[in-house]
Amino acid sequence: MCLGIPGQISTITNAACYLAKVNIGGVLREVNITCIAEEGTELQDLVGAWVLVHVGFALSRIDEDEAQRTLQILAELGELQVELDAIQALGVSA
Repeated sequence: MCLGIPGQISTITNAACYLAKVNIGGVLREVNITCIAEEGTELQDLVGAWVLVHVGFALSRIDEDEAQRTLQILAELGELQVELDAIQALGVSA
């Protein structure tokens, strides 16, 4: 399964290589932004943009509302997984 995680571009780290620092859940990761860079625009204009990140690449731009909804769903899934792991540790079958 492929999963894109929402993140917000915080800074351009290497314009020549299309690299940027992206804040993903409070963790800064260097990400390739080639896929979202539009010809004729400055990469600096992407600072603050929300993107979907997968295996080190920003695959697409998304709006902030969509990013927040996705982050909420991922948090809920994480909470569900914690509960399922706890149930499994108790040896209770679902």
